[in-house]
Amino acid sequence: MTSTSAFEKKPNEPAPDVDGDAEAGTSSPKIFVLDTNVLLHDPRALFSFEDNDVVIPIYVVEEIDNFKKDLSELGRNARQVSRYLDQLREEGSLAEGVQLDRGGHLFVAVTTQSLPPELTTDRGQDSKILAVALELQKKEIQDKEDPYARKVVVFITKDTNLRIRADAMGLLAEDYEPERIADDELYKGITEIDVPAEQVDQFFAEGKLPLPDPYYGPNEFIVLRDETNPRHTGLGRMKMNPEPEVHPISSFKDGVWGIRPRNREQSCALEALLDEDVKLVTLVGKAGTGKTLMAIAAGLTKVTEENVYQRLLVSRPIFPLGKDLGYLPGDVEEKLNPWMQPIFDNMEFLMGLTARDKKHGRSYRELVDMGVVEIEPLTYIRGRSIPSQYLIVDESQNLTPHEVKTIISRAGEGTKIVLTGDPSQIDNPYVDATNNGLVHVVNRFRAEKIAAHITFTKGERSELAEIAANLL
Repeated sequence: MTSTSAFEKKPNEPAPDVDGDAEAGTSSPKIFVLDTNVLLHDPRALFSFEDNDVVIPIYVVEEIDNFKKDLSELGRNARQVSRYLDQLREEGSLAEGVQLDRGGHLFVAVTTQSLPPELTTDRGQDSKILAVALELQKKEIQDKEDPYARKVVVFITKDTNLRIRADAMGLLAEDYEPERIADDELYKGITEIDVPAEQVDQFFAEGKLPLPDPYYGPNEFIVLRDETNPRHTGLGRMKMNPEPEVHPISSFKDGVWGIRPRNREQSCALEALLDEDVKLVTLVGKAGTGKTLMAIAAGLTKVTEENVYQRLLVSRPIFPLGKDLGYLPGDVEEKLNPWMQPIFDNMEFLMGLTARDKKHGRSYRELVDMGVVEIEPLTYIRGRSIPSQYLIVDESQNLTPHEVKTIISRAGEGTKIVLTGDPSQIDNPYVDATNNGLVHVVNRFRAEKIAAHITFTKGERSELAEIAANLL
């Protein structure tokens, strides 16, 4: 598959459809040719194509090598890809193909041929990578007269324009979407169900209500609605004791660090944020819904008033909105200040600081100097063990699934992690609204007893902010 003679095929002969089935009804085997950006996005992509063959053009390996010294997530992924390929090399020849655990084979392909000049529109390696895929497709057509015996060649890339180019050349091209979750498929964390009036009364009288069927996830919030009177409702949370029961949530009449929830979603969020048995909370919602404010208020309560955690640790990924201003002067804290200002604004609001207080020098720094709050850049979190802390990662929709795994796996004994974000506001060019780290965690942890999730829909920042979030 990797020798240049093996690529001599008849041009312009159609390939079978990627989803086409043979007469026996079995799916056609495929050859997946991976672009560089796929491996930089997810090194595990090498092993993500079931029992089909995976081909890595040698030019992809060269591009991966250019990233290996990078200190960013791209650099870490590049180094991991190199390690995977080196481990596979020890099991056999990459030129002849190394068998993967699921039954397919992995090849590193080389070709001396190139695209026609009229199809070569770039100075980089893209055209050479496309040439490898095209010659693999021609080889399948030349060597196998029966269309159903041919392996379908699929070019996988996250580059939209490269997919268009591949399609124009007759290649089947697809995006790499291992776990794409549409907005309407995202787990909401709150479910409304209609029940007889006597069950709502039983819920309030006994402080619980069995709900054995259908299945509701642990810590899923349930709105019990009287089927004869929709205004007669009860709000509770699913618990396994050991049978599934819905229990009422707290009222929060006295507030949490001076604030009270303004809607049902915020009440549910505070319930999960203040529960020490829930080790992971994910909060998803548009701007102005109170995600970050609720998280910080709960964290400060657990740290300062209840002394459950040693400190409140706050971080967020650094991605500029619009054109980057370049390097910032000062030490780590001074460099982080512009990025962390939304966090500081929320803290000062919770502290109740007036304009007069700020003029006299009062600020969030009081909490930092007391050791209550610590600001941590995500850049330095790898390798750490974080015990007994309340960790909030704001804007976590900008994280990749691998970065989120790195963060959560840092949690030591007694640590609680809160991830907040809005999947519709993503600045990271390598993720989108359906495959970012926040969405990935929501759907992976929905059945875990130590995790809870809330999707916010109602904005509370201001009337203007709510209208803008809905219309723009």
